[in-house]
Amino acid sequence: MLIPEESATLGQVLAEAARRWGSNPLLAVPANPARAYAPQGLEWSYAEVAAQVKTLSEVYARAGYGVGHRVGLLLENRPEHFLHKLAMNTLGVCCVPLNPDHRPMEMAYVIGHAKLDLIITLDALMPLAHQALAHTPHRAPLISLQAASGDLPAPLRPKEVREVHAGDIASILYTSGTTGRPKGCLLSHRYEIATGQWYAGRGGLVNFAEGRERIYNPLPVFHVNSLVFSFFCALLTGNCQIQTDRFQPTRWFEEVHSSRATVVHYLGVVVPMLLNQPAHPLERDHQVRFAIGAGVDPQRHAEFEARFGYPLIEIWGMTEMVRAIFDADAPRQVGTRAFGRTQPTLEVRVADDADQDVPDGTPGEMLLRYSAETPRRDCFSGYLDDEAATEQAWRGGWFHTGDVVVRDPDGLLHFVERRKNIIRRSGENIAAAEVEAVLQAHPAVAQAAVLGVHDDVREEEVLACVVLKPGQQAQPDANDPLVQNLLAYCRDALAYYKVPGWLWFTREIPTTGTQKVQKHQLFPAGTDPREAPGMIDLRPFKKRQALH
Repeated sequence: MLIPEESATLGQVLAEAARRWGSNPLLAVPANPARAYAPQGLEWSYAEVAAQVKTLSEVYARAGYGVGHRVGLLLENRPEHFLHKLAMNTLGVCCVPLNPDHRPMEMAYVIGHAKLDLIITLDALMPLAHQALAHTPHRAPLISLQAASGDLPAPLRPKEVREVHAGDIASILYTSGTTGRPKGCLLSHRYEIATGQWYAGRGGLVNFAEGRERIYNPLPVFHVNSLVFSFFCALLTGNCQIQTDRFQPTRWFEEVHSSRATVVHYLGVVVPMLLNQPAHPLERDHQVRFAIGAGVDPQRHAEFEARFGYPLIEIWGMTEMVRAIFDADAPRQVGTRAFGRTQPTLEVRVADDADQDVPDGTPGEMLLRYSAETPRRDCFSGYLDDEAATEQAWRGGWFHTGDVVVRDPDGLLHFVERRKNIIRRSGENIAAAEVEAVLQAHPAVAQAAVLGVHDDVREEEVLACVVLKPGQQAQPDANDPLVQNLLAYCRDALAYYKVPGWLWFTREIPTTGTQKVQKHQLFPAGTDPREAPGMIDLRPFKKRQALH
């Protein structure tokens, strides 16, 4: 494994990796005749990636981009995303991935909050980018991916004239905030390199042979898992990342087989979707040694491993702290929501609401740090322009994850639930407050409370409890005009996965004497909210949608 100095930047790491493993494949895209780009697939070596990055960095430099600039990439899962990111980072430019599932208002917030100096997008997504820019006073030049290989529009502000440092921000990734507005997580060069080193060096069942592994990752490149966690693990070990356009259960077996994947990445939603597929001639004809992911249904964990023939290694991680914890040592605790034990340079506490340690076997919030002397080392650099939120997350010298866990006496950690007001659906974090804000802006809605409910496939689904204003009426029917109006209103304002999958009208939402909503009192304890009288199932309407 390549082990760079702590002062190394991503540009330096790429150059050294290309020198060491020039002919090895670094990036691959599996064939897909139905895909608009690379239908026959493609594979780029370390030397080819380094050469393309060098050419692109010269394009950026010629236009005047450098340290202090931020460029948004709206490129879906195209492999060019990695080329542009590395070219920017070589010059000290920060990469800000944009989520193509966002609606214009959501994207407008990110563009304005990040103060982007340039946006590069696919032709098909140009209308979305234009509409987003129309909703923000921040002006950012917009250019297509094809045109970005030539001359770029000059930035509106000058770069900082200095060398690139390991502590400079390489990426800003936006994650749902509990107060509704997404937070921009600042990830430095050092953070991204350390993340790759941590994954590559985990050991146990998670072992990477130099120059022989092929990591199949179907997850979005605008999230940390694919963009940072697996990619830099591959880069530091002379291995290859296989980046498909998106997870498709009907193509999984063919792509894993044809790409010669030795490692695959998954989310909890992947497991039932694959188990629900009919028997496939290639489902055991693969080279996969292990899978890395989180959120597998405990009842289907062993079933998956028995059918497909490789272990699902559950991990814990988050954008702010992707020094993942792995259940990678024998004997693994299959079907228990176990995600492993801590390793040196990652300390864990399990604490109550007062930040006091709880006994083993008792649920509590998981708190993390690197060490007592350097608690924030190799962690995220903070939230963009939100020092208060950063310090609140790090209060007492420990990072507060918002996840409730239980620790066994032998140190094994088990996931219980999220403490924060976050709904986890198909790998996406959804802030309940953001959905509530949209619903409460509707002229027929007096009050709204949003919570997550269990979903057999997607882990959780969004349930909206709504109090209508006086004079407004609706029937508990998905085809009721007001129900459809509320649905359309949400779909216009929110990414499709945030739109309520369940809707329930109620006369009141319980609150405390200080008017704090008591969501746990909305439905009787021990009951399934989905079975409440009058519950409306809107899940058939939750589909990706084209821009109007």
